[in-house]
Amino acid sequence: MADKDMKLTRDMFEPVSVNTTKSEKIEKPSLNFWQDSWLRVRKNKAAIVSMVILVLIVLMAFIGPLMSPYEYDKQNASHSNLPPRVQGLEDISWLPFDGTLEKKDGTIVHPYEDRNIENYYWFGTDSLGRDLFARIWQGTQISLLIAVVAALLDMLIGVTFGAVSGYFGGRIDNLMQRIIEVLMGIPNLIIVVLMILVLPPGIIPIIIALSITGWVGMARVVRAQVLKLKEQEFVLAARTLGESTPKILFKHIIPNMFGVIIINTMFSIPNAIFFEAFLSFIGLGLPEKEASLGTLVEAGFRSMLAFPYQMIIPAIMISLTMVVFNMIADGLRDALDPKMRD
Repeated sequence: MADKDMKLTRDMFEPVSVNTTKSEKIEKPSLNFWQDSWLRVRKNKAAIVSMVILVLIVLMAFIGPLMSPYEYDKQNASHSNLPPRVQGLEDISWLPFDGTLEKKDGTIVHPYEDRNIENYYWFGTDSLGRDLFARIWQGTQISLLIAVVAALLDMLIGVTFGAVSGYFGGRIDNLMQRIIEVLMGIPNLIIVVLMILVLPPGIIPIIIALSITGWVGMARVVRAQVLKLKEQEFVLAARTLGESTPKILFKHIIPNMFGVIIINTMFSIPNAIFFEAFLSFIGLGLPEKEASLGTLVEAGFRSMLAFPYQMIIPAIMISLTMVVFNMIADGLRDALDPKMRD
């Protein structure tokens, strides 16, 4: 009965008011490509820890030699082959910083007390009495310099070569790709060794030797990306509007490949560090007085059985630096490469 007695009024048919401002409001802030990529990198704990370690390594590479009271190239024959000793830790026997050495027969010797030396060498000294703490951080600085400069040269040459080859195509592409195939057919080690033998030893010749063929991989990756991007609508629109070829390449195409370029550059840095260490280890790298990580490992290898710390410490530094760069590159690849996104 109640439903039958209900009267329908005009007010019941009024449209419901909707606040269009609130309904269309975007609660989450919009992110550009790099902000979104950084959020993905932050989820990778290994990459973040590696970035922190890399910052510490770079800082110590520059301030480490200044922290030591000894110069990295100053010799003191009376302080040769001293083991690591750190203030406050020399009384803790289970730490390798108490200034003692263990011989092959198991006997413990105390070189500092035997020679009446009151100095402290945190990483010990080499066969010429030079402070290894200062030399290792100086060597880290030189190795990072060689690797970063060689990687940047590989990036510049490879990006330019690959972009030109992929964009123009045709005979130009065929000719440029044949040049790459010739360089890839020659073992990289042979080219680098020949360049080292022809050029005088030093930092610049090693950088040149590493860059002669190091750009080939970058060029191939960039060419493949350009072949895919040059048929996209934004490139065709720029070409229709009369944009010049250099502007299309460097203003429209290459900025869309920054992710791939950064990833390949980050992977090339540890490769350059390892190659420089290898050349120095076989005697074709820097002179020993330059104190790169490779020369320190080579010098420590000669006395590894008697004084293992002289090779172990620089070897750990090389391994740590390469692992850190590779972990950062993996994190950037997962964040920047669309094929690897979850």
